[in-house]
Amino acid sequence: MKHVKCMVDKEYLIAEIDDKLFGSFIEQMGRAVYTGIYEPGHPLADEQGFRKDVLELVKQLYIPIVRYPGGNFVSGYNWTDGIGPKENRPTRLDLAWLSVERNEFGIDEFVDWCKKAGTEVMAAVNLGTGTPQEAGYMLEYCNHTSGTYWSDLRRKNGHPDPHNIKIWCLGNEMDGPWQIGAMNAEDYGKKARETAKIMKWVDPSVELVTCGSSSPLMPTYPEWDRVVLEHTYEHVDYLSLHRYYENEGNVEDFLASFVDMNDFIKTVASTADYVKAKTRSKKTLKLSFDEWNIWYQKKQTRFPWEVAPPILEDNYSLLDALVFGGMLCTLLNNADRVKMACLAQLVNVIAPIFTQMGGKAIKQAIYYPFQQVSLYGRGKAIQTQIACPKFESNLYGEAPVIQSAATYNEEACSLTLFVLNCDKEDVELTLDLRSFQEVRGIEHMIMDGQDLEAKNSFDEPDKVVPRIASMIEHGDKVRNVVIPKLSWNVLRFSTNGDNR
Repeated sequence: MKHVKCMVDKEYLIAEIDDKLFGSFIEQMGRAVYTGIYEPGHPLADEQGFRKDVLELVKQLYIPIVRYPGGNFVSGYNWTDGIGPKENRPTRLDLAWLSVERNEFGIDEFVDWCKKAGTEVMAAVNLGTGTPQEAGYMLEYCNHTSGTYWSDLRRKNGHPDPHNIKIWCLGNEMDGPWQIGAMNAEDYGKKARETAKIMKWVDPSVELVTCGSSSPLMPTYPEWDRVVLEHTYEHVDYLSLHRYYENEGNVEDFLASFVDMNDFIKTVASTADYVKAKTRSKKTLKLSFDEWNIWYQKKQTRFPWEVAPPILEDNYSLLDALVFGGMLCTLLNNADRVKMACLAQLVNVIAPIFTQMGGKAIKQAIYYPFQQVSLYGRGKAIQTQIACPKFESNLYGEAPVIQSAATYNEEACSLTLFVLNCDKEDVELTLDLRSFQEVRGIEHMIMDGQDLEAKNSFDEPDKVVPRIASMIEHGDKVRNVVIPKLSWNVLRFSTNGDNR
């Protein structure tokens, strides 16, 4: 058994964790909306057609914000198609996903759904085929009180109070050749800047997210980010990052995904700081990791011109859940710069929640680490000081066998340590918690198993779930905990008696 030492000292503060780090994403694509969150006629649908079983599973994730309506979809979307009486809304071809969009569901319905889910809206405007003026009109419709064409139209459509959406994305992945209306960095930077000016004139209280590189694999990365920011730095509040990972056959590479994710964040932050220095700005730009997940992109099938086809419906394994946990640790460990993140996506489409049309809703394997970190990862992010062996990955180089993150919630008197063991052997973890005056173990939650490819299904919805292990009390602030081989772990402690 390997032995690893880990010190968690509350003085080694990374940052206060912004609750928006635990956001998610609903794109108007596949079955994310239709038969996902919205299915009139379902036995558990409410009066608006929202699935109450899905709402309950979403509430259990404690998600503070959800991005909508895209994603690639937004770059060809006319938002006015989704407002007003449903019988008058047009049916359109969705060129992003080769689907038919009926527009039964739009921004008003999404706002209503978010209220029932206990979350806020992060809206995206179309900067592909759309114009800066149209973006301003959408914001006016959503946020202006009354007395103008667009605000009065919202009131006429049954929403007398403003939606008060405070965070807006200036398009989506505009560097990608797959994107409708894709542009080079110079052209997008100018368009995003002019859109930002209009939107902040309409509502000065909004925060704006400008498009960064859609992946570190893009040939224009990170030059794209630099050029875009030189046009937009003083007009926006966040720069976006997108990154997906998949198991391409080498388990070590897949487990080491968190190393690449961390490098991506550091490079983008450095690029933003270069522009800060070049423009003599006093502002430090925040990062929005508003698309991240595991996505098996090579296995997708196209469904031309169907309504709500089953697109990107990955079924996640125990191994996926372990890798997913490592990525969550990376987000926590970069909480000083990553102030917002969106798990892409929430229901059916590469999602933690999966539904049957007219039937059940289940939790996928990745649901559990996301729920655990969302619930116990609030407060302050603390840097773990850890010395451990490394393993070699072909794609990302050396990676530590233990990936970890720690959070300290002073108000709740709680300390939580999240641990991914990438090793094929158990590891004895010696925890040094001496900076806390009183520490008492609460629980040790583990996700592991003999079959790394085990998956939840409608027939076996609880095949992959966390288990609880006993936590031995040592009576002091140094304790040993066995971290099982190839496992995701949540170690929870009470810090009652701590005076700080």
